[in-house]
Amino acid sequence: MTEYLPDPNGKYGPYGGRYVPETLMPALDDLIEAYEELRDDASFRAEFEHLLTTYVGRPTPLTHARRLSEHLGGAQIYLKREDLAHTGAHKINNALGQALLAKRMGKRRVIAETGAGQHGVATATACALLGLQCVVYMGTIDMARQQPNVDRMRLLGAEVRGVESGTKTLKDAVNEAIRDWVTNVRDTYYIIGSALGPHPYPLICRDFQSVIGREARAQMLSQAGRLPDQVIACVGGGSNAIGIFYAFLDDPVELVGVEAGGFGLHTGQHAARLANDSARLTAGAIDTSASPSIYSRVGVFQGMRTMVLQNEDGQIAETHSISAGLDYAGVGPEHVYLRDLQRVTYTAATDKAALEAFHTLCRLEGIIPALESSHALAEAIKRAPDMARDTILLVNLSGRGDKDLNTVMKASAEG
Repeated sequence: MTEYLPDPNGKYGPYGGRYVPETLMPALDDLIEAYEELRDDASFRAEFEHLLTTYVGRPTPLTHARRLSEHLGGAQIYLKREDLAHTGAHKINNALGQALLAKRMGKRRVIAETGAGQHGVATATACALLGLQCVVYMGTIDMARQQPNVDRMRLLGAEVRGVESGTKTLKDAVNEAIRDWVTNVRDTYYIIGSALGPHPYPLICRDFQSVIGREARAQMLSQAGRLPDQVIACVGGGSNAIGIFYAFLDDPVELVGVEAGGFGLHTGQHAARLANDSARLTAGAIDTSASPSIYSRVGVFQGMRTMVLQNEDGQIAETHSISAGLDYAGVGPEHVYLRDLQRVTYTAATDKAALEAFHTLCRLEGIIPALESSHALAEAIKRAPDMARDTILLVNLSGRGDKDLNTVMKASAEG
């Protein structure tokens, strides 16, 4: 499985590909050519790996959550601590790799989009390190709920451009970044923050994030003496999940992706593309038993063919999640393909379950997780009590929760 995805056209089965304006095709061709040359270039890999070690702080630790496991009375839960990477999340792995790629290609201006702000912070950080101009697009709703990360980006020298169109969240930030790229394609490199977009971006992001899974696999063998029974990760665009899943695809390990269930799948206020009942039907079908206002169907969205949340008229639906990083209508194409192959199981955690998991980890382990990561943790907390005590669940703790404190405190006050 790991040897042939994607195909030469950037397809993961029927998903992926390149669906962009003609003005961007030459830029994508150049990117494919540069990446194919540099991914096997010894000096490029050495520079990237050196920075991962001396700047990012890799390898990140693997933590056995002993008190949490004891509290639940079932499976043993281990945490892959991406929250301890520089800037506080896994996003730095991909941002730094792509910034190096941009510099090697002679691009001095970098643009990015961000939802939770962590990709924006990571991109601003990498650009500051490498001396590149940085512009970050962010929906104004996300700016309000992630103000600490907005301040961090500006301190790092990035220009943060608020997006007022549409839902004023991640989807709209991506749209504005693409418009910028079309206008300034000659001197600008677009660092996409997740494993999505037109080929080769899903491949590039997966390659740079796969360090998470390689480390976690080796660490599990070293610390526990065997592989985990299940690996659990949250799925927005899908970068942290594909990063940890990729190393385990050929192993007898169950892989579980957790999407944003929002107020519940029955409410129409969520961001579950793969866990939503309608996503399991044939492309284009509408499941009348699902939410009356939001459906998951195959569509072309922001440069790729993938599963997209749509309304009854086929327009991109408004999504909801308490976590800005999971509040997105599309999903990376490789995840859809892995769902179709039944290699990965996708489920959803509600806002309420994620908040409860957030507080539980804080109080039992002294770790403040990102709200995105709390969705994966909620799934582990749900599963663990019914499992034997020698079962091992590995949760990718994709980021830390400093950025979410205002959101958590407000939600807690509202009950």
